[in-house]
Amino acid sequence: MKKSEKSQQTERLVIPSDQRHLPDVEKFVKKISKKAGLSVDQSDNLAIAVTELVNNGIIHANKFAPDKVVTLEVLFLGNCIKFSVIDQGSGFDPEAIENPIDPENLWKLGGRGIFLVKNLIDEVEIHPTANGTTVVLTEYIDQN
Repeated sequence: MKKSEKSQQTERLVIPSDQRHLPDVEKFVKKISKKAGLSVDQSDNLAIAVTELVNNGIIHANKFAPDKVVTLEVLFLGNCIKFSVIDQGSGFDPEAIENPIDPENLWKLGGRGIFLVKNLIDEVEIHPTANGTTVVLTEYIDQN
């Protein structure tokens, strides 16, 4: 099952490779966003981005394997929040991702997730390894 752990500056959620748990991801992100003081727009964008990445981890990386999980780790840094989404797949080359807005890719059914995430979040880092991929999202807290 899923579990949530909390320490002074971090929070963590572990999700089984089952899409039925995606609503739990969204609730977790919304709770964290509120705690961090993100705006409604930032909270919505972060929920979309994290849910997309967890879904990618479940489908493409973990391939729905019941013995694999997707882990969310959150770090509060005062002026920003960092979400790490960690899967247990075999990694991938982020440079090999085709540009979804190139004319030859416009009508393809998939391939827009990372593009979407990069357009919703302030900073996106992708760290693939042979044992999984970690995507780190950094969202700066609006001071308005």
